Amino acid sequence: MILEFYKYHGAGNDFIILDNRQESLELSSKQIAFLCHRHKGIGADGLMLLESSTSSDFYMKYYNSDGQKGSMCGNGGRCIIAFAHDRGLIQEYYYFEASDGLHNAQILNSYENEKIVKLKMTDVQISKQNSKHLIIDTGSPHYINFEENTKQLDVKTLGKKIRENKKISADGVNVNYILENKNQLFVRTFERGVEDETLACGTGVTAAAIASGIRQKLIYNEFDIETLGGKLKVSFTSLDGENFKNIFLTGPAAFVFKGQIKL
Repeated sequence: MILEFYKYHGAGNDFIILDNRQESLELSSKQIAFLCHRHKGIGADGLMLLESSTSSDFYMKYYNSDGQKGSMCGNGGRCIIAFAHDRGLIQEYYYFEASDGLHNAQILNSYENEKIVKLKMTDVQISKQNSKHLIIDTGSPHYINFEENTKQLDVKTLGKKIRENKKISADGVNVNYILENKNQLFVRTFERGVEDETLACGTGVTAAAIASGIRQKLIYNEFDIETLGGKLKVSFTSLDGENFKNIFLTGPAAFVFKGQIKL
């Protein structure tokens, strides 16, 4: 089989995207892992299928680079909006379904190979917290660490230990390290399914912003966030520090290249 693919990235978080609105593709987990392999395949943090939906513009099906179905991916959500636009679905507002429910998005600016996309994330209710750590589900579960030395940490080694700790989560969590300066954050994330640090994680920076908002007693509800791969923005509303609504993740979604590969 000759497979036509498209490569996009959001702040360095990169994805293979396939148009499956005709429902002609059935890929095994082994094939997906091969496509995402950085030495033997195309290389990506994840793979997405743009599929038809009867209740929205499309359905976003997401797979981690290990070939297993993944939970919601914020950077992926922005990239699939850019992909849908590039494939001819051009409109002011987009509505699509993902594993965590319905999302809407808007393209704020469009350049030659990059778009700035504002994506509405799922509402959040805080599940577990103590004086230092939070676990926040923003479509994917995220374990939060605030660390002054975030830039120097060995995130892959430290994150792997927490990700595999069954006492924290039986299914594993994504692990985030955050350097906080008022509403300016620097965030690094170890992602389950990728099993490594990624250059950016959309659901991770969303969780980081919410956690910082809680720590700072909701003084701020808009955050500028720097990652290893680029800059993102997160905004939200909350009255009690436990329930968060109107959560938006804004950032770039860039087309990289397209091609064909034999499976």
